Amino acid sequence: MTVTRDRTALLAIAGEILDSAAPRFTQGVGAPSAVVKGRGDFATELDLELERTLSAALVERTGISVHGEEFGGPDLGSGISWVLDPIDGTFNYSAGHPLSGILLSLVEEGVPVLGLTWLPLLGRRYAATVDGPLLVDGDPLPPLQSGKLAESMIGFGAFNLDAHGRIPGRFRFDLLGALSRLSGRVRMHGSTGIDLAFTASGVLGGAIVFGHFPWDNAAGVALVRAAGGVVTDLRGEPWTLTSGSVLAAAPGVHEELLEMIDTARGVPGGATEPMTASPITELNR
Repeated sequence: MTVTRDRTALLAIAGEILDSAAPRFTQGVGAPSAVVKGRGDFATELDLELERTLSAALVERTGISVHGEEFGGPDLGSGISWVLDPIDGTFNYSAGHPLSGILLSLVEEGVPVLGLTWLPLLGRRYAATVDGPLLVDGDPLPPLQSGKLAESMIGFGAFNLDAHGRIPGRFRFDLLGALSRLSGRVRMHGSTGIDLAFTASGVLGGAIVFGHFPWDNAAGVALVRAAGGVVTDLRGEPWTLTSGSVLAAAPGVHEELLEMIDTARGVPGGATEPMTASPITELNR
């Protein structure tokens, strides 16, 4: 068993482990729902199999425990842990849609310091230590440059117009309309990992993520930070594992997106107004 805290070494080991799982991931595409977790949310048998296999390999080779989407794990607020989503974009994957992947992050004291997003069906691998550079298929990319919203594609999270809860569907719908006027290039990929990896690599100018689970967000946050992007929640507060949303974008684009969101929230003059002035009062829970 390898026990190391060198981030570059751990990134290489993690990449080898994900490479070893990629053929099984590709073989299983189209797997049906096996475990219903909520409305529109489910896991396949391959989710469970991959999480067991990958977790065992990570523990054996690094000596670091794993917190996975399906089986949980140690508290992520302290210590060091891997955070694993064995299949991100499960609905896509089960339907045979190629936009799905494996997400893995290393979290130290609640902060993602490594990010890996493997997209076996696209033949693409994104990896980075949080200090950069971003590696795409092993090749380093230059840092993200400042951009403009009007010239950018923006990834947008899923919504149900009638949904209630932390971030109501009506607000998401209004935000989508506002975004379409400013960009006109909105993309819904059905995978948070893809939205954040594409943002890190500059394919997207930014991504609006309504989900709050660490296994969905941690890897991509590390990638965007490594690439020189800006990551906050939708209120503009610094992103943490307990944040209720993610706003990730290239410099410049992030500022424009945040201004747009503040306007949609009805907050005059920016994000300094109290959250009670907003129609999304539970945005950051």
